[in-house]
Amino acid sequence: MRPAHTSEQIQSPVSWAELPWGAYYRDALERQMQPWWSKIFGFHLLKIGCLSTEIASEKCAIAHQVNVGKAGQNMHVVANPYQLPFAAKSVDACFLAHELAYSIDPHSILREIDRVLIDDGWMIISNFNPVSLVGLGKLLPVIRHRQPHISRMFTQIRLLDWLSVLNYEVMHQSCFQVLPWHKYGGRFISTHLPSLGCLSLIVARKRTLPLTCRQIKMGTKNPLLNRTVGAVRNY
Repeated sequence: MRPAHTSEQIQSPVSWAELPWGAYYRDALERQMQPWWSKIFGFHLLKIGCLSTEIASEKCAIAHQVNVGKAGQNMHVVANPYQLPFAAKSVDACFLAHELAYSIDPHSILREIDRVLIDDGWMIISNFNPVSLVGLGKLLPVIRHRQPHISRMFTQIRLLDWLSVLNYEVMHQSCFQVLPWHKYGGRFISTHLPSLGCLSLIVARKRTLPLTCRQIKMGTKNPLLNRTVGAVRNY
């Protein structure tokens, strides 16, 4: 298994249109997120990265949505995802559409997001699935240096392991869009072989357990034997 940290800089696309069949990827991700937007409540939602900003989130219950990234036309805050300019525990939800796929240190991004998320906050991650037709392209010398095969593809098991270390509860995980050139990803094959989907989605919540032990208060009543009087007590 390759280490998560790498020194190789990967050029991140500024739009889904730069990816082959990128519009189909975006539509498929929006369909997967539709039943979840209405369940995410709070005051502030961060959409990190250029690809995240193009995902429709009008149905989200959070009205204040902030686009954050290094560069881009739709950015509200220009900042490095490794050093977000927000106070600790000040954000209710973070959405990362393929942001880890183009990062040199995904662990640092996850820790930084964990810092700004409130307790029970939401973290939504999408990524390319290496066990798919897109992942197969990384083995071909002709196209492995093109988008999206050049991106870093992490299995869901590895992503779930990282989230478990940060104490996140996974609410939903899925793979979809088996056929990247098909608008609906091939409904029949996607239904029967969803694990081969080109895209993966994880919806998780931050869980915080108290680490301070509380002393159990014992009853103030004396044992019943102390109530005995007379000869029984003397005995």
